[in-house]
Amino acid sequence: MRPGRLTWFDRDGRLLGTVGPEGNYIDFRLSPDEGRVAATVVNPKFGRTDIWLTDIARGNTSRLTSGYSLNASPIWSPDGTRIIYRTVRKGLAEFYRKSADGGGGDEPVLLENMQREVLPESNVSVPTDWSPDGRGILYSTSTSNVQLWLLPIAPGGGTGRPFKLIDSPADVMHGNFSPDGRLIAYCSNYSGGWEVYAQAFPLSDRKWKISTEGGYQPRWRADGREMYYLTEERKLMAVPVNAGPSFGVPNPLFQTQVPSGMNSINMHYVPSRDGRHFLVNTQIGEQRPSPITVVLNWTAALKK
Repeated sequence: MRPGRLTWFDRDGRLLGTVGPEGNYIDFRLSPDEGRVAATVVNPKFGRTDIWLTDIARGNTSRLTSGYSLNASPIWSPDGTRIIYRTVRKGLAEFYRKSADGGGGDEPVLLENMQREVLPESNVSVPTDWSPDGRGILYSTSTSNVQLWLLPIAPGGGTGRPFKLIDSPADVMHGNFSPDGRLIAYCSNYSGGWEVYAQAFPLSDRKWKISTEGGYQPRWRADGREMYYLTEERKLMAVPVNAGPSFGVPNPLFQTQVPSGMNSINMHYVPSRDGRHFLVNTQIGEQRPSPITVVLNWTAALKK
């Protein structure tokens, strides 16, 4: 993987600034108040991954996790005080919860034995979103394919029995709650290629296909009036969301330079709450093509 830099762009693709140091970024998320970034970074020397927190205003970065070969996939609680992440401490990835301030210990949320009880053949589990009401964690689990599951969380912090949320013969991943919690966006290859969908929550027969020519990694604007995703060509797209809900025609915003390819683990961009700016994992060394100026009838100028 080529090193990248977390880079701010506006909707026209103009570079606005960067956050944190260069690194091999797997995924990252903005805190609800947009003051911090939690990012999974690979240590190229030892091949270990840890989660680092960057204070955007101050520019300082500190490590949130340590001690195991894999700590990754941070998601923020709705109030921004806690982070749930996946870690490998035995054999199967488990979920733990930790204070976003970095102090104190961590507590288990989804352990290996809990997963084996409901899905003995489960392999890689990845948390993808925390519900706006704080009562559920969306996560994907790989077996023969990738499926989207929900882990209930009680108000006191305890967890219920996880269950498969969307039963599909295809892969389903990158689940994200809408800001009001009434919809879930995800991508699936049910039609043969990767496309973005939205599903009513709690589940019903209401389902919408959002992308028109392929897409993955859907995200929502904070007011729920717009959705974003990446195309196979790594273009960032925006889709208007109207009352009903109803979804408009996808519009291209700009060409990104995120790592190519997709899986259930990576997350390459996040929108600001107002959708005016985007923090993108931009690969270092991959330059955008320079614009070409075409001059017509240039031979006439030689005769003057």
